[in-house]
Amino acid sequence: MQATLTKPKSGSKDAFVSKFMQDLAAKNPGEKEFHQAVQEVVESLVPVLERHPEFKKAKIMERIVEPERTITFRVPWTDDKGEIHIQRGYRVEFNSAIGPYKGGLRFHPSVNLGILKFLGFEQIFKNSLTTLPMGGGNGGCDFDPKGKSDAEVMRFCQSFMSELFRHIGPNTDVPAGDIGVGGREIGFMFGQYKKLTNRFDSVLTGKGLNWGGSLVRPEATGYGCVYFAAEQLATRGDGFKGKRVAVSGSGNVAQYAVEKVTQLGGKVVTMSDSNGYIVDEDGINAEKLAFMLDLKNVKRGRIKEYVSKFPKAQYHEGTGVWSVKVDVALPCATQNELSGKDAEALIKNGCVCVAEGANMPSTAEAVEIFINKKILFAPGKASNAGGVATSGLEMSQNAIRMNWSREEVDRHLHNIMKSIHKTCVENAKEYGQPGNYVMGANIGGFMKVATSMMDQGLV
Repeated sequence: MQATLTKPKSGSKDAFVSKFMQDLAAKNPGEKEFHQAVQEVVESLVPVLERHPEFKKAKIMERIVEPERTITFRVPWTDDKGEIHIQRGYRVEFNSAIGPYKGGLRFHPSVNLGILKFLGFEQIFKNSLTTLPMGGGNGGCDFDPKGKSDAEVMRFCQSFMSELFRHIGPNTDVPAGDIGVGGREIGFMFGQYKKLTNRFDSVLTGKGLNWGGSLVRPEATGYGCVYFAAEQLATRGDGFKGKRVAVSGSGNVAQYAVEKVTQLGGKVVTMSDSNGYIVDEDGINAEKLAFMLDLKNVKRGRIKEYVSKFPKAQYHEGTGVWSVKVDVALPCATQNELSGKDAEALIKNGCVCVAEGANMPSTAEAVEIFINKKILFAPGKASNAGGVATSGLEMSQNAIRMNWSREEVDRHLHNIMKSIHKTCVENAKEYGQPGNYVMGANIGGFMKVATSMMDQGLV
């Protein structure tokens, strides 16, 4: 079904958005992250709904903000001392209009339904932008793997999958990792799924290379973010060579963003964790990054240990990573880590480009400041789509029972990020906001899902 085009008509954008958000908040009280994610999208889509009245008539927006299915379940497990613990598990299967639900699993004490709905909602548009046939979903648990033994993590993961397995499948819902869920956790969950179903399905992505994983998957989100930022800089005839770069976080996304920036000739001077941040004026080169990977991925240590190994660097407790003078900022830690005050500090210090590696790391106030000041700002649903894009490539390799080379996967990833950038630029320009990557990403992701929902009827 092709959408009918009409000329945009004047109307009160603010009134429509206000009424929509009031209704959403009344139906989903207290879910502030979800409200924030929806408001950003709805504000961008007002001109689309004016041009396509059939979407309004079919209540596409009202339907797209309501998950198709939300699953909540008990997760009991025992620690190494034999003490019983009870956690709460979730899976939000948000939208399957263009493919099976696809999105991460997050294990962190902060996990609640509102955060997972925000992540699942963002995933709808992110997955659509990749051009791969994947719907949107997300899930997780309020379990904290930090400080737990491997045996404790295994028992928890097995208990978690003992319920989740009945709701997922290669053509239904394919979870992946997120904060607190890396290769170790994916392995434990996959083993339990296989035992319970007696099937070797492509039901999780981020798997080990020996049992169905893809090359470049660990690097994909960080690499993809940098590829996107490089496309942004290229619109102004520039690149990473010689640029000072701030990266927040020190997990998977941050680590490989640092690696790719360095490969492209930039100098990363910051990384952080939940306790504080480091500033290394000499740059975090390959040797220093190798130390960081061992510290975080193997020893599971804290970032302050970096200065013990490299004493020229400085460690600062708490936040403040965005106060450092840089040309490019890559927030790769967690949601709402970059405030309006941080945005102003970055701009004052000469920052020209911000590409989100995490999911919604910039507050609404920060985003507004970046857009108003004409900073090259990329929302996470566009710039961090490399991870889920490569998960889709992992699913493709599993389906044909073949493994692609590292170069082949990286080439596909690079081309997908270029395509997403082109989609953002073209849609922003078409709707009268050239250079507005937020609007371009939201519209580009929405159109494919909305027309698919129209084609499939009222379901």
